[in-house]
Amino acid sequence: MEFIKEGKFKYIESIGGKDVLLLLHGLFGGLSNFESIIERFGNKYNVVMPLLPILELPTREVTLENLVNFVEDFIEFKSFNKVNVLGNSLGGHIAQLLAFQRPEIIHSLVLTGSSGLFENSMGSTFPKRGNYEFIKTKTESTFYDPSVASKELVDEVFDIVNDRMKAIKIVATAKSAIRHNVENKLDKLKAPTLLIWGKQDTITPPFVGEKFHALLSNSELHFIDKCGHAAMMEKPNEFSTILENFLVKVCT
Repeated sequence: MEFIKEGKFKYIESIGGKDVLLLLHGLFGGLSNFESIIERFGNKYNVVMPLLPILELPTREVTLENLVNFVEDFIEFKSFNKVNVLGNSLGGHIAQLLAFQRPEIIHSLVLTGSSGLFENSMGSTFPKRGNYEFIKTKTESTFYDPSVASKELVDEVFDIVNDRMKAIKIVATAKSAIRHNVENKLDKLKAPTLLIWGKQDTITPPFVGEKFHALLSNSELHFIDKCGHAAMMEKPNEFSTILENFLVKVCT
């Protein structure tokens, strides 16, 4: 699927149905994270994924607030009235903050391996950023099955953390996420929320999914076994089946 460039936005859009499924990627995410979802749902829903400008914003503007505002601007640019927002990792965090800011446009939320309560990360610095094996090991630890971390994915992460300005922006975004803990506000979110968690997620461990479930009054929680932090990549069929059942309920 080709990216569309319009103004400050770069995005993909399937235009397969009237219900919008908006995909929000994480710190190191992109189109490859969501290929299985686009393939399975693109004909039935309008599956849309904007590229978040984490690496494009000026360093002083790299905050979660600005990323949330970017997504809000995108939704208004596309004239979407209601959206089903699916966010992985940092994307889930942005989805929550968007729901606090604009609850009237959120039809439902899908959070998978989401930050917002607790997360382990690559750390606040990159002391070994020149070490390919270190980055490879870190990237593989995202998954239960390390082979899911393809050479292309490892190379992409390695290139980002070895670019000094990009690495600074990644760290700044991660620090901004830590400052935006949502524990005391989650009771305000009333939209139907689906939580899909890998049982072997080491970045946002299973207890994080359980805590989201306890704090979100209108939520359902599903665990996927032998699965890490990016369930839609590692267990695409199981993930999509859970997602499909949820969307059928909330979009009819």
